[in-house]
Amino acid sequence: MNVLVTGGSRGIGRAICVELAAPGRRILVNYLRNEEAAEETARLVRAKGAEPLVVQGNVRSEADLKELAAAFDCVDVLVHNAAVGALRAHDTMRTNHWDLTLESSLRPFWLLTKLVTLAEGASVIGVSSLGSRRFTPGYAAMGAAKAGMEALTRQLAMELSPTKVRVNTVCGGLIETDTLEYFPNKEDMIDLAVQRTPLGRLGQPEDLARVVGFLASDAAEWITGQVIVADGGFSVL
Repeated sequence: MNVLVTGGSRGIGRAICVELAAPGRRILVNYLRNEEAAEETARLVRAKGAEPLVVQGNVRSEADLKELAAAFDCVDVLVHNAAVGALRAHDTMRTNHWDLTLESSLRPFWLLTKLVTLAEGASVIGVSSLGSRRFTPGYAAMGAAKAGMEALTRQLAMELSPTKVRVNTVCGGLIETDTLEYFPNKEDMIDLAVQRTPLGRLGQPEDLARVVGFLASDAAEWITGQVIVADGGFSVL
């Protein structure tokens, strides 16, 4: 089995690579800048008996996406996890901030899925967040990108169904990763999330990775075109 994970060097991406690693599998760990972090992910993947392949590439670059797509003759599991974005209110955001965000999250979901050769019955999985459907300060561009991914999930699921390819997206609540450091109101966000989450804690990268693992498995062969919310119950309230 060939698995390609964009943004696999740290956080949620690393957890997904490790979750999907198993003997006989090849895991492509894509990263943008931090080669050391990517190699650590590769070590963890190798420890689980899988063969890691570390590939640097900017998902905003069509040329880099073509290189990623060419790494495997065919792909059994494609996970769109990479995301870079500007945390700005709409009135302080510049055009380049908007473009950076959508070009790193939404566009690759379409373009890389088109460029790779998907095996029959392959699984394509996106990673979204509750900012796609709820107000989050400074999340205008990223929220739009994630909402676009969720809409595209349904479109791709229909268009790829003749080859039995399944397309789903995991929508996570607040997850404890390095990304939280970029929010100026980080502590308030954490306090509110813990208070409002029925299960009483922040999400961990492994929480989303396990859902990805399920969607990539034969146990989910009847699930396609869906956005699965994994947020500890936060969105119930």
